[in-house]
Amino acid sequence: MAPVCLCRRWVGTNAQRTGSAPSSGPYGVPMDGWGSRRVAVEFDSEGAALRGFLYEAVKAEPPFPVVVMTHGTSATIPMVADRYAEVFAEAGVSALLYDHRNLGISDGEPRQEINPWVQSRGYRDAVTFAATIEGHDPERIGVWGDSYSAGQVFLVAACDTRIKVVVAQCPVFGAGPPDGDPTPGVFAAIRETFESEDVSGGPGDRTGPIPVVSSDQLGTPSLLQPIQAFRWFIEYGARHGSGWQNQATRVIPSNTAPFSPYLCAPYVTVPSLMMVAPADEMVHANPEVSRRAFDLIPGEKDWYEIDGGHFGLLYHPSDLFDEASTVQAAYLTRHLLP
Repeated sequence: MAPVCLCRRWVGTNAQRTGSAPSSGPYGVPMDGWGSRRVAVEFDSEGAALRGFLYEAVKAEPPFPVVVMTHGTSATIPMVADRYAEVFAEAGVSALLYDHRNLGISDGEPRQEINPWVQSRGYRDAVTFAATIEGHDPERIGVWGDSYSAGQVFLVAACDTRIKVVVAQCPVFGAGPPDGDPTPGVFAAIRETFESEDVSGGPGDRTGPIPVVSSDQLGTPSLLQPIQAFRWFIEYGARHGSGWQNQATRVIPSNTAPFSPYLCAPYVTVPSLMMVAPADEMVHANPEVSRRAFDLIPGEKDWYEIDGGHFGLLYHPSDLFDEASTVQAAYLTRHLLP
């Protein structure tokens, strides 16, 4: 299926759109918002349409570089990821931001199902789409992720040589390191699974449906347990038009190679920024495990520690958001702008 756009016959930049565009787009945001340099986009992944926005670069001349972006566990575009996209575009790097399959404005069934293999393939297909956008450079594409997606970008970058830079905030590498060590054989199996294996999983591989967050872990257990998760998701996800739902099913297939960004770290050869909160509350975003994964990366890499725990970077406006987005934008421009 060829890439298409929600703006009907749009091809290329906002100024090159053809056909009539709707007066307002997904999430109720005007299509000509953000300086008329944002357009709604749609592309195919695993037989479903993934939807989001292209934020076109401002302080640069075409062809523009692109950073492909999507959110963490169950979160959607308006839950501050869009603010990061704006900062990156202002700095000169176009941002292709979309909702994961089964979530938000993207298609896919079952709704609210989270499968890290499927989500990683979404990144791959977003990179493929980004390489077709007129006025953009297919040789200068990076990936960005937050939380669960921030682990996924390392697996994707290890498997997909088109990616030129990685930016990950509060990445999920696991509560502890995996039982086995990284080996070429294990990585080959991971790459084959990523590229072509059946990753649907079986009935015993599913957790849920279950609330994403809950303030009462004894009475109503949830997928994400810390109270900080509940506070952030309820503040941002409960806002009108967010598209977020407090329910998810997590699928970790048991019949495949292990889904392990940690085991892929030795095969990430592109510049990588890992932004980590030493006081991270999320058990699977253990900073010590992230550091061990970071030490395995053989290429150019930068480790940046920031306050605020797992969710501090996702409050906007805030000093932590300004710090994180400024550092990340500088990293992207350093490695993607000529």
